[in-house]
Amino acid sequence: MIQLSLYTTMGCHLCSQLEALVAALANQEVWLHHIEISDDDALVKRYGMRIPVIVDSEGNELDRGFELERLSTWLRQRGWLDEAALAAFTAPPDTAPPKGAHQRDGRRFLG
Repeated sequence: MIQLSLYTTMGCHLCSQLEALVAALANQEVWLHHIEISDDDALVKRYGMRIPVIVDSEGNELDRGFELERLSTWLRQRGWLDEAALAAFTAPPDTAPPKGAHQRDGRRFLG
C-alpha cells in the first residue's frame, strides 16, 4: 500500500482532483493522510500558495500534482505508476460512430 500525506484545505477542488488522479494512476491501493493547513500558520505560510502538495514517506514533495504529466512522472520514479491507466488517460478519443447507430428521416438513432 502506498502511504502519502496530502497538504490541503477545506473546499480545495484541485486537491479533490489530485486525489482522484492518484487513485486512478497508482498501481496499488493508496492511503492519503490529509493535513489541514488552515489550522497552522506555519503550514499556511509554507503550503498556502502550493496546495495540493503530496509527500511520500521519505519527505519528497510534489506540488501541482493535479497536472497529469507531473504526477505520472513522480509516481513512475517511485515505481507506483500503472502504465496502462496512464495510457487510458492519454489515448486519443474514439471518433468512430456508435455501433448500431442509424439515420431515419434525417434523425440519428442508437440501436
